[in-house]
Amino acid sequence: MNFIRANIPDVVICEPTVHGDDRGYFIETFRADQLEEFLGFRVNFSQDNESKSSKGVLRGIHYQLPPYAQTKLVRVIQGSVLDIAVDIRKGSPTFGEYVSIELNSINKKQLFIPRGFAHAFVVLEDNTTFAYKVDNYYSPERDRGIAFDDKSLNIDWILNKSELKLSDKDKNQPKLSETNDIFEYGVNYYA
Repeated sequence: MNFIRANIPDVVICEPTVHGDDRGYFIETFRADQLEEFLGFRVNFSQDNESKSSKGVLRGIHYQLPPYAQTKLVRVIQGSVLDIAVDIRKGSPTFGEYVSIELNSINKKQLFIPRGFAHAFVVLEDNTTFAYKVDNYYSPERDRGIAFDDKSLNIDWILNKSELKLSDKDKNQPKLSETNDIFEYGVNYYA
């Protein structure tokens, strides 16, 4: 597995080694020892999630507050998404900036998103299956979000706004500037 720091260095692109031949392929999608050696700290993933969506579905921009903040390791099994991780750590030199990467069933890349980041993805192909690991359980009381169209973030979702399909919840999220429940930069949320 190859690990590459993204434009925001705490977010990591994971590129698994694909072993393929005329029968198909084999990959190791997760190796705790290799990831933790690269990161320099331990991540205890506790749950795997999966969703299937049609083209244009936008899920996010979501995060959970401590003590239920979540680290995510996300990937696409079938199809393609544009995956987004937004730095919401107050005081961070990259606060309000984001990492954007296409994850698909061909490139098999994954994105490691640490606590202190909000996450979203938009589906680029019908019948896309998205899978991810989290290191904390879902907590409805600590669940928060940011408006997908917040002009201060200026996220290019690739698709036209008219093509996007959002839940009612995601259509009514506050702007980042209206959110008081954000993380503090420099705090160890893994302690």
